[in-house]
Amino acid sequence: MLNDRVDHDRIFKELLQTFFIEFLELFFPEVLSYLDRNSIVFLDKEIFTDVTSGEKHEVDLLVKVKFLGQNAYFLIHLENQSVNRSKFNRRFFRYFSRLLDTHELPIYPIAIFSYDLPKRAEIDNFKVEFPDFEVLTFNFKVLQLNRLNWKDYLNSHNPVASALMAKMDIKAEDRPKVKAECLRLLVTLKLNPAKMQLISGFVDTYLELSAKEELVFRQQLDKFLPKERQQAMEIITSWMRQGLQQGLQQGLEQGLEQGLQQGLEQGKELGQKQMVLHLLKKRIGDISELTQEEIRLLNQEKLNDLAEALFNFSNSEDLKKWLELNKTS
Repeated sequence: MLNDRVDHDRIFKELLQTFFIEFLELFFPEVLSYLDRNSIVFLDKEIFTDVTSGEKHEVDLLVKVKFLGQNAYFLIHLENQSVNRSKFNRRFFRYFSRLLDTHELPIYPIAIFSYDLPKRAEIDNFKVEFPDFEVLTFNFKVLQLNRLNWKDYLNSHNPVASALMAKMDIKAEDRPKVKAECLRLLVTLKLNPAKMQLISGFVDTYLELSAKEELVFRQQLDKFLPKERQQAMEIITSWMRQGLQQGLQQGLEQGLEQGLQQGLEQGKELGQKQMVLHLLKKRIGDISELTQEEIRLLNQEKLNDLAEALFNFSNSEDLKKWLELNKTS
């Protein structure tokens, strides 16, 4: 189930804008045969009113490109649908018409369906026709992720594959394995840190694991080659740090609601403590009240050290040994 607080359109837009050529290479390679790769321009956001709902619509991604070897341009319009809604084909035609009227350029329309359900094949056209003749047919390309098998992309040396496998057709029992394979593919790509962070954040957003799945995920990581496992653990550590920051922010917000400095301090402690304890319980199981109290007494530096060290713990004894060596004086 999708988290309503996640800005799915923004996440997909960042991914596709950063790896636009790689996206086309993976799913629409025929377009690259007549596209000048040096001519790509991402246009400013297009906003217009959806007359059926009265709401303003912002085009997800609009790209101006040049025909290869010609002094002529066309647009590529991508719309991501993170929630299944009826009559999308009609709305997409309306968006197409508005863009065509505004820019007066040929438009290559692509719809990305990224929701989990339903898995029935989506319509790829909109028609207006009568018994005696057809007025128009608007066709568009469809990328329906929940109908793609993630296994088909395991050996694809493409950063978009390492991200979008997380949104493909995945059996419940395969979720931990898919997350591990996304990481395996990612660490082989040798991307810069910013791009690495973008993809790893995408994967962690859409493949958030339960405590039971987390154990299976760790077992999958143990099968990695040593160098791959080390790089994967660095990515996981970055997830943990982000989780700590989010927990801290949530705690601060709770503290602000309570008011004054006391509330802020309580919120800060709540965010840090809860996140570390949550990660520890996922890793080694239940933690005694006495041990929890020892963790509460750790200062900020030691708490951060524990957050990184916990991924190497196998059982509660490892935690006890660590605490013994890192007691706050």
